[in-house]
Amino acid sequence: MNRRASGTSLITTKRVWSAILALLALQSVLVLFMVHRESLTFDEDNHMFAGYMMWKTADYGLNPEHPPLIKLLATLPVLHAKLWVPPLQGRDFKAEAYLDGRDWLARNDGARQRLVFRMRMAVLPVALALSLVVFFAAREWFDSATALVALTLVVFDPDILANSGLVTTDVLVSLFFLASIYAFYRYVSRPTIKRLFFAGLVIGLLGVSKHSGILLVPMLIPVIAWEAAAAEKGQRLRRALRLSGAFCAMIAIAAVVLWAFYGFRYAARPAGLHLSTPLAQYVAPLNHFDQAVVMFAAHLHLLPESYLMGLVDVKRMAQFYPTFIFGHVYAHGVWWYFPSVVLIKETIGLLALCALAVWAAWRGWLGHRRELLYLIAPAAVYFLIAMAAQIDIGARHVLPDFVMASILAAAGAVTLARRSRKWLWVVAVLVVAHIVSSLSAYPHDMAYANELWGGPANTHNLLSDANVDWAQQLYQVKAWQDRNPGVDCWFAYFARPEVDPGVYGIRCHALPTLDTWWLGGSEIVPPQVHGAVLISAGDLSGCEWPSGRLNPYRAFQRLKPAEAIEDAVFVYRGDFDLKHAAALSRAEAVSALLAKHQAQQALPLAQQAVAIAPSDLFAQTALGDVQAALGQKQAALQAWNAALATARKLDPAAQKSYVPDLETKLKKAGATTGAR
Repeated sequence: MNRRASGTSLITTKRVWSAILALLALQSVLVLFMVHRESLTFDEDNHMFAGYMMWKTADYGLNPEHPPLIKLLATLPVLHAKLWVPPLQGRDFKAEAYLDGRDWLARNDGARQRLVFRMRMAVLPVALALSLVVFFAAREWFDSATALVALTLVVFDPDILANSGLVTTDVLVSLFFLASIYAFYRYVSRPTIKRLFFAGLVIGLLGVSKHSGILLVPMLIPVIAWEAAAAEKGQRLRRALRLSGAFCAMIAIAAVVLWAFYGFRYAARPAGLHLSTPLAQYVAPLNHFDQAVVMFAAHLHLLPESYLMGLVDVKRMAQFYPTFIFGHVYAHGVWWYFPSVVLIKETIGLLALCALAVWAAWRGWLGHRRELLYLIAPAAVYFLIAMAAQIDIGARHVLPDFVMASILAAAGAVTLARRSRKWLWVVAVLVVAHIVSSLSAYPHDMAYANELWGGPANTHNLLSDANVDWAQQLYQVKAWQDRNPGVDCWFAYFARPEVDPGVYGIRCHALPTLDTWWLGGSEIVPPQVHGAVLISAGDLSGCEWPSGRLNPYRAFQRLKPAEAIEDAVFVYRGDFDLKHAAALSRAEAVSALLAKHQAQQALPLAQQAVAIAPSDLFAQTALGDVQAALGQKQAALQAWNAALATARKLDPAAQKSYVPDLETKLKKAGATTGAR
């Protein structure tokens, strides 16, 4: 009898592992095929270049906005190659990393981006590791059936799939958030020095995955509080102190891990190099409390300079980053962004399974109160912080919650399936619906939206940025151009100039965007064009502008495109009025010429910009800047006042990006701004 039971257990174990391996193999194939056909996404080139320079020169100052783990991991396969490295030019650290990364890849890469593909493959194990941690955590918290269902849900989740295999931080931080919570649970379940040390190591890896890893502290506070409250009366304070002390010890171990990844060196850059903007200056726009905390940590060298710089960058980004949702641009974040994103970007099957799991838990059918606490409380805290963070870029920022939702959904599905055959059919249909919905969008998973919202073809009307368009479509744009060899085309591309479409063989004229305004790269655009205008979803929505009124392509939002490429680049054919893009392109050129002290050459372009679009904010500002540089004070005042009048018509939140600067220029010129 014992032999038979042992044999049955062995067969069951073999079947479970066969299922795991099959799912992981399928996940690998899905990711490999997807990233092989995707061009560089917005942030990858600067991650790749920064990682390479970390290995070669110990320079942590090129991309301090993100910790080093994913960058170091991705560049391991290319360390042996003899690669050309662009000379550093002492630019702003973001411009340096993006533009040097672009040039580094363009000069060294081969057909079909061999270097890029190898670096992406180096991070594929991160997605597979996430799936395995999901399985092991779900098995220990619930059982093997729940673990297999959770693994299935994660493997086919379109949002996780879209970000797997990219040299970015979101899947990595999801892995170590779950691993850290799981490791802490295992320590609390059976405290040992070995488990404490392992939890500290995992938390350290979380810290070097993404700056949001620091949120683990508030995420685990309710867990520690519950563990203390669940102790016997008279032992609660002692248990609270013991768990808090153990957690502090884990944080101390994690700090050592973090310092190790920065070479146990405070300075961000090696000897002879300095950050383009010193930390003390970069922190200045933050509130006094945040400034004091950062500078206190810097003064005592509690954390590496590069890591502190990244924390400050996150806070600074949150102060001004616009939000596009449901067709409207807000100059700031909105609290309801992420709840809306979840309802749009997650499959109907998984949403329904999560709702059923919550209902089953409320009915008391689910049991596992302690395990549910470890699953739900940290996820809820993380989600609430994300809602309040004021930086609403995409679903990828709440990817850890998508992972934990899969485990919760699986627990509810298995519990209900065991209650009756009817429930078995219900949850089976929902799991299949999850898989089918994901595969129906594949391989365009970046633009996924569920069927209630019109699917991927409608996502760009609802959301933007990495929810739809992370600049991953250049191979397909090149294929479109090959099919239309005689068509004159104009291309507004979301990641220009950080990624150069010309490297992919695309020869469309370059239309201006907010990023070209910052870094250059567009052409002088005629007010009227004939042919094809291609606009990527990020530029069509105007998601980077603080007001939709500033988007030079807003008129195209009312037009039906002739074609859609990858549900994220839209093709319009005919004759088009591009006067705002024409004015912006000239204002951009004026800014570049003024930076070279070539005001006389810039004047005709500024005058053309105002003639094309007399009420354009950027045209009038550029004209005023040129006239001031030429000593034409009264003319400059007139142009700046015209720009100020336009800026004051924007939403109050959007005015903050332009009005103070214009008022400062007028004040310095000795002018009065007049009655408001």
